[in-house]
Amino acid sequence: MKQTKFIFITGGVVSSLGKGITAASIGRLLKSHGLKVCMQKLDPYINVDPGTLCLLQHGEVFVTDDGAETDLDLGHYERFIDENLNLHCSITAGKIYLRVIEKERNGVFDGRTVQVIPHITNEIKEVIWAAAETSNADVVITEIGGTVGDYESLPFLEAIRQFRRDVGPNNVMYIHTTLVPYLKSSGEVKTKPTQHSVKELRALGINPDIIILRTEKKLPPEQKDKVALFCDVDQRSVIEVKDCKILYEVVCELAKQQTDKIILEHFGIDYQEGELTEWKHLINNIKSAQGFVNVAMVGNYVELPDAYISAIESLKHASYENMVHLNLKFVNPNQVTNDNIDETFTGIQGILLIDPYGEKINPLALEIIRYAKEKGIPLFGINHGMISIIYEYCKDTNIDKYFEILDQRQLGLQKLILKSNSLVNKIYSKVEIKERYRTNVKINKELDQILEKNKLQSSGYYDESIGVVEDKDHPWLLGCHYHPELLSRPNRPHPLFVSFIKAALKK
Repeated sequence: MKQTKFIFITGGVVSSLGKGITAASIGRLLKSHGLKVCMQKLDPYINVDPGTLCLLQHGEVFVTDDGAETDLDLGHYERFIDENLNLHCSITAGKIYLRVIEKERNGVFDGRTVQVIPHITNEIKEVIWAAAETSNADVVITEIGGTVGDYESLPFLEAIRQFRRDVGPNNVMYIHTTLVPYLKSSGEVKTKPTQHSVKELRALGINPDIIILRTEKKLPPEQKDKVALFCDVDQRSVIEVKDCKILYEVVCELAKQQTDKIILEHFGIDYQEGELTEWKHLINNIKSAQGFVNVAMVGNYVELPDAYISAIESLKHASYENMVHLNLKFVNPNQVTNDNIDETFTGIQGILLIDPYGEKINPLALEIIRYAKEKGIPLFGINHGMISIIYEYCKDTNIDKYFEILDQRQLGLQKLILKSNSLVNKIYSKVEIKERYRTNVKINKELDQILEKNKLQSSGYYDESIGVVEDKDHPWLLGCHYHPELLSRPNRPHPLFVSFIKAALKK
């Protein structure tokens, strides 16, 4: 039986450092060596999962094939390593505590006092093992949410400290990411916050094997040497990651500094240069793109772009596939009026209407749909956006009875059957597809006849429910009830987004 290797990634100094991107980039690097990689996020908040969190506070809810509602970082993981993750890959403190309390209520602990150590820490270690076993991965990369020094992170840090004792030091690696701030007043970068962060981590019994320094300015060699000296790591294990204009360049930045070689040597795995040809080709395509496509993203939560991060990335993937850059304008439908709608969408070549299930029908969103119809602007509606399209086309008919609120939400990968010769069928070049759902609404197939009368065609079905609609008389107008953005990859853009951008470029 093979011995899985484990990498734990922690963060220090400040939050929102880009640990998720760093972790995903390391995952991509290791995959380039032929290793099977699984990625996992452990979040210290008490919510059981992100499914009920406010989008404006936490960003999008990313849904996996098996229907788990997870942190948005799992989207980054999947896009970088091009692997479908599962419910064991996103765990919160709330879920850990709930499991332990349920075990206590069921008598699993035989009346013993239940404590953070060992019961909570053991449960954390169990979920790490579950990710390894269900994925059959060679390497599991686990990102610990939050920042070293946060009270709520302590049980997770203690669990990963113990993990090294459990499986042996040659099977575990700790990577610590920190910020090296640049002071404009003195023109200097400061490593003292990193030193203090590592000192705090070491006080908890964790000695980082690699330190990754996030910086906006190139670091002088003497500053990296200082970090190596005071943080007790090899000089080559101090890795610098500058801000990258192209997100996917982080992989190449890490490769240049032989991060993969350091990791493989630590694990006793033979090193040969990784196969990054496809990844470098992707970056070259992005750099070779010329011109722009102007797209408006319409949604109720556009004040926080992370609420739609997968859709934004999918639009970028599709734009690069069409050899153009994306110029994205965020539009809150509540700020659009008859007086400013022309000004709002001047120069816009395509409109993406997207919101999660559970939203109310917004008359202002219906006005935007009407505008796109009249002006011939390509319009793409996702989830609630598709429902809004249906209501706009059928505005003179009462269709509420055709929308059934389900007791149990539809989550995860579902099979759809597409109508032959429809637009969506031509885009996918197949009749049967699988896409990820997140909805509590079933759209009764009996609505078909009413849609036809109103010049809207249903062209895809899931379990007797309408899954895709389109206007065959419009240059490009399509709505889908599922979330195609969850399956788009930088090296394999989703066909719906590619077709949408292609149509927008013709406008």
